[in-house]
Amino acid sequence: MRLLHDGWTVRPSTDDEAVPAEIPGCVHTDLLRAGRIPDPFHDDNETRLHWIGHTEWVYETTFDAPEEADRVDLVALGLDTVATVSVNGTEVGSTANQHRSYRFDVKKLLRRKGNTLTVHFGSAYAYAEAVRAAVGERPNAYDEPFQYIRKMACNFGWDWGPTVVTAGIWRPIGLHAWSVARLAEVRPLVTVDGDTGYVEVFVTLDRAAPADLVLTLQISGGTATTRIGADEDSATVAIDVADARRWWPRGYGDAHRYDVTLTLSTVDGATLDTWHHKVGFRSVDLDTTPDADGSRFVLRVNDTPIAVRGVNWIPDDAFPTRVDRERYRTRFTQATDAGVNFLRVWGGGRYESAEFYDLADELGLLVGQDFLFACAAYPEEEPLAAEIAAEAHEQVVRLMPHPSLVMWVGNNENIWGFHDWDWQQPLDGRSWGGGYYFDLLPRTVARLDPTRPYWPGSPYSGTPDLHPNDPAHGTTHIWDVWNTHDYTRYREWRPRFVAEFGFQAPPAWATLRAAVSDDPLTPDSPGIAHHQKAREGNDKLLRGLAGHLPAPADFDDWHWATQLNQARAIRFGIEHFRALRPLCTGTILWQLNDCWPVTSWSAVDGDGRRKPLWYALRRAYADRLLTFQPDGEDLVLVAVNDGPAPWRESVEVVRHSFAGDALAGVTLDVDVPPGGAARLTLPARVATPGDPAAELMTAGDATWFFAEDVDLRYPEPAWEATVEGDTVRITAHTLLRDLALFPDRLDPTASVDDLLVTLLPGRSHTFRVRAGGTPDPAALTSRPVLRCANDLAHLVAPSVNPL
Repeated sequence: MRLLHDGWTVRPSTDDEAVPAEIPGCVHTDLLRAGRIPDPFHDDNETRLHWIGHTEWVYETTFDAPEEADRVDLVALGLDTVATVSVNGTEVGSTANQHRSYRFDVKKLLRRKGNTLTVHFGSAYAYAEAVRAAVGERPNAYDEPFQYIRKMACNFGWDWGPTVVTAGIWRPIGLHAWSVARLAEVRPLVTVDGDTGYVEVFVTLDRAAPADLVLTLQISGGTATTRIGADEDSATVAIDVADARRWWPRGYGDAHRYDVTLTLSTVDGATLDTWHHKVGFRSVDLDTTPDADGSRFVLRVNDTPIAVRGVNWIPDDAFPTRVDRERYRTRFTQATDAGVNFLRVWGGGRYESAEFYDLADELGLLVGQDFLFACAAYPEEEPLAAEIAAEAHEQVVRLMPHPSLVMWVGNNENIWGFHDWDWQQPLDGRSWGGGYYFDLLPRTVARLDPTRPYWPGSPYSGTPDLHPNDPAHGTTHIWDVWNTHDYTRYREWRPRFVAEFGFQAPPAWATLRAAVSDDPLTPDSPGIAHHQKAREGNDKLLRGLAGHLPAPADFDDWHWATQLNQARAIRFGIEHFRALRPLCTGTILWQLNDCWPVTSWSAVDGDGRRKPLWYALRRAYADRLLTFQPDGEDLVLVAVNDGPAPWRESVEVVRHSFAGDALAGVTLDVDVPPGGAARLTLPARVATPGDPAAELMTAGDATWFFAEDVDLRYPEPAWEATVEGDTVRITAHTLLRDLALFPDRLDPTASVDDLLVTLLPGRSHTFRVRAGGTPDPAALTSRPVLRCANDLAHLVAPSVNPL
């Protein structure tokens, strides 16, 4: 395809004054680049830019025709969203789906030089509201019409995202000149049995002229061909690969891939079209066998049960065209460095890009892709029904070559919503999306790609006879924690697989400071409040501190305490769920990333900075986890092994005073097979404190405090600090719990390798700081840059003794 990405302009349909447009791109980014609008992410600028979504926009460029061919098609891989496409003043087609690609025959309209291509985008709001008027109102989670248009739902705002309803040519556009025939659809089924891999490719042709053709498939040095008659428009070609190396998820083996090339040619050998992709040989299935506790939900790859350590993925920018391959790689590296092996692509965003999936394939990351339905009752009438059928077909075919894709999910929370969110009375018998989730989508997956499982929703319990969020079956979302209950409630849950759970905190200081100009900063100052989209979000943050951490004395304390509490809450939940092994087989944290700078549930904020949660996640998702857990009235030490080899070692469990004295101890032998867990009994003399307010237990990286921070007699923190080059070495004079260093408060480019380190008196830890400049050592080793949990209990600055 010859790309047509140069010379574009964009303007409102009622205005002749245009600005340069970048393709792929969108109206917001074009206007921002031209200086016509302020940054939508800064302060409350977003609210002053809502007019953009109510405006019609015209994109236009000129181009010369390609060399002579039987057909010349205009190919638009992504138009957002309601578009009319014209060439030289003649309409060639219209679109109403951001999640589809389009192809228009324009050969007869072209002149040799100076052709004009115009894409007129209607208002997404006007279209959605017209559909709503035609099919009738349906309930949803937000007062926006997102379920009436096939557009990225979170463009209309979410409880973590801005309302930036945009338009534009958001994926490549160009001309495809071709003759005789082309590959219209390539659908490879890749399977494996023992040591033999199988590739069976189903092809649909688009023809410009009748002719006998040859289809050639090549992989791993092997070649297979098939003849296609002049009156045929489909064909199948297959090949076996002996001694096939399997694709494995990270932590289970190598993510091996093979290059596949498909060539369409004439019988005399002239190449007409080619298709190239990397594929991986692996099997995948879901084990949902009933058992004494309900039914299993076990993802198996190559017949091996996978312990899922997952995160939910949302679009990494509210304007997705700003996310390139390197940004994906950075985010994926942050995920894998935190022990993540599974990404769930959430259903209110997009079907992720080829770059996303290629990197997941390369890194051995597993991916579950939601079909794009979220938090709403979706009409099943036209014009949406046909759009959704075409969209599902295209996306299943587009993504099926990727071995990382291991599951399709029908929707996010819509079955749960229909059951529990008071939808049924306002629906009054009207459609709500059930026909998609229980009929259209499973039929589409089964017909096109039976190599990977489909699950009707997240959450879903496997059958309509069960409550859709029954923790004993299928997948579960846990949102009473955060919304209504303290995070200790996680221990009351015994789920089989947790697909969503989370706890909020503000972004990193440098991210917040760059996005908000409030002076002074307070939790409810205008910019801070605007960058909190969750209903009563800041109230829930404060309520979540109650009973755990002291009330913040100032904004610095609020920022630190809420970030710390998020990290504590998620580590608490994940360790509990992993300790339930084999009952609970996976967790998918809400969420890895953000699409703008915001207070949210993310581990990595909107500017790509790691929050304290990320460091807690790295510990909680470690291949080998030691965690103290209640067992009735007693305590046990649970060892969870997700590593590839047996875990055999001796572990010292010690009960200490806050002064650092060893009060009691025991040596326990850990012997856990891969994928297993062991519960190790602790003797009462070790697990029973003499003074619960001033003692803790340790076992490797695991710690256990016998009371909450507000009930502990913490010492006023004191330490000795040494700064040499990029290292900061802290030696504790007193107990330092959850020691953390925030160099981004001094240098926005700075980051640190570790956080949330607990030190007993006399012990040391070295932090490594990466920074563009050289932060002042005194500032680097004092509050508010250097913090610990016990400094929240003291209203005065902690004692610091730098060398």
